[in-house]
Amino acid sequence: MVVYNGFVSNVRRLLVVVVCVTLLGITGTSVQAQQTFGKYFTETGHNVVGEFWSFYQSVPDADVIFGYPITDAFVTAFPAGLEVQYFQRARFEYHPELSEGQRVQLTPLGAYLYQAGAPSFDLNIPGACQSFPTGYAVCYDFLTFFEQHSGAARFGNPISAFEFLSDGRIVQHFERARFEWHPELERGQNILLADLGSIYFSTIGEEPARLTRVLPIEGIIVESPQWATSIRTLAFVRKAVTLPTDTQDIYVIVLDQAYTPVPNATGFVIVHQPVGGDQAFPVTTDANGIGFVRDVTFSNQPPGSLVELYVEMRLGDLKDSTMTSFRIWR
Repeated sequence: MVVYNGFVSNVRRLLVVVVCVTLLGITGTSVQAQQTFGKYFTETGHNVVGEFWSFYQSVPDADVIFGYPITDAFVTAFPAGLEVQYFQRARFEYHPELSEGQRVQLTPLGAYLYQAGAPSFDLNIPGACQSFPTGYAVCYDFLTFFEQHSGAARFGNPISAFEFLSDGRIVQHFERARFEWHPELERGQNILLADLGSIYFSTIGEEPARLTRVLPIEGIIVESPQWATSIRTLAFVRKAVTLPTDTQDIYVIVLDQAYTPVPNATGFVIVHQPVGGDQAFPVTTDANGIGFVRDVTFSNQPPGSLVELYVEMRLGDLKDSTMTSFRIWR
């Protein structure tokens, strides 16, 4: 009887293997797509599974480097049969023909999206810069961020000098990323990555429905969103200097402890005028963590005087404040 039971068990196991192999042959589905090991990101409503998830986990500060997934994995029509997944700042590609540990590759979004022509300048100061085979140097805070996050292995080589965007932001383009310098942030936190994954998704006309939130895959890790434990408020004005009678725009940015934009933070801006008393304006941050107070009017302010702004923002029980100012032209 023991032999019989063992024989039956072996037959059953064999049948299971045969059925699985047959199903894989019929569907042509890759092992990557079959795996359910991964995580469901409640922040954006998408799953990351299999080797995409393994790769994501292997990168320290992956949420900073890649952001959150904005699609689930899918197979592209062009190039045909390529499995990809979009993240806010990257696109993962799955190459089953490569060896284990090399199958997940990053699309060179920086190179695909870069368009030369913006005003630029070169720096190559010994000790502050490092030159690369592409003929460009990476310097100062850009170089610090570059080296802290695996350098060319992660971002590729630089493909531009420092450039000025239309809004005055200084950026530098790499094969797989675009660095942006944010002087309003403190040193060590002032280099952010552009959302090239989202930009490329729209640029090449991917199906918008893929951005729609989906349900978690059965058996996958589902965690609560990373709610803010602290917030930081930043504020700046459109014009550093104005006329005695003029208008001004005020911008407020709210970030959490991970320097992620915080939507729906509420608060107020108080504009202290040397003449005419204070003005108070409500402000709420949008999906990008930015709030606006536009066309603040003032008149007959003393030439040379300083107009001070006090900003206070709240998110639930969290609160933070900051100040900025602008000068009246003589």
